[in-house]
Amino acid sequence: MARTQTKRRPAPTPAAAGEQNPKAPCACGSGRKYKHCHGSAYAPVVTRPFEGLPGEVHWVALRELVPAATAVLTTKDGRTATLASVLPGGAPGLVRANGEVLLGVQLAASSDDVSRDLGTALAAALEAPAGNPVDPGPVGAEGSAGPRLQELLDPAAELEVTVHDDFGFWLEGTGAGPAALAGLEQANEAIIPTVLLAGLGAAYWCRPAADRAHLRWVRPEPEEQLLDALARLGGAEQLTLGEGTKYAGAFRAHGLVVPVWDVPADVPAADWTGPATELDQRLTAALAVTDPLTADERRSRAGLLSRQVTLR
Repeated sequence: MARTQTKRRPAPTPAAAGEQNPKAPCACGSGRKYKHCHGSAYAPVVTRPFEGLPGEVHWVALRELVPAATAVLTTKDGRTATLASVLPGGAPGLVRANGEVLLGVQLAASSDDVSRDLGTALAAALEAPAGNPVDPGPVGAEGSAGPRLQELLDPAAELEVTVHDDFGFWLEGTGAGPAALAGLEQANEAIIPTVLLAGLGAAYWCRPAADRAHLRWVRPEPEEQLLDALARLGGAEQLTLGEGTKYAGAFRAHGLVVPVWDVPADVPAADWTGPATELDQRLTAALAVTDPLTADERRSRAGLLSRQVTLR
């Protein structure tokens, strides 16, 4: 009987000096292997699509956390539009009969550059006739040639978010019929109560169930610096919002880290502004420390990393 020869796999080629190992975690912090992220043959993922925009933390929050919210956008040529967390049917944009332009940040589909997807939709909406549906083309398709938000929006215009109790803003100024009202009622039934805590950036309280509430806080700091600061507070048992609360973990979203705390559901959202302000002060002080982490702080950091996931 002839002997069967087993083909040997070629040894993996080591990365050249200065190059990224394709099987190693991508340096962008996405959690994926380099070959499936920035080393892909496709267009690289834009890890921070909202970087450079005023209110980057709120763009991330409206994209991933907040069910019903709006904010006014101003373009570089002085036109305005309304940014909405989500629009009916997940539409990327619409133009009301009075000419008001709305842009929905929670798109049904997206490419590796969310900013270009939204910029493409906004550009189409700005040119669409009043009262007509917006057709931005294949939003979410690879290789889209539309503009990015950073090319369209005034970098000096602040983003001021208004959180709504329901989706009533969908039908403002319209003669809504029975079908639209029924759709609105159905959407409102699924909404999670959410409150923006005043003066604390993108700190959002939410209550997903009658017995559960959370504080989710989109932070602007670089990930490694923020993790060190959180670890210092954790090592000193100061990573808390007070009695009955606990640090639940964090997730990455669009290049930023979002720490999450569990809080008692029976305490009103506004009552967490004070404890969150004190925590922010402790975190600011920890961010300024440059000493190496202590043994307790390193253990704390390892625990933080074990409870961190990536959404995008």
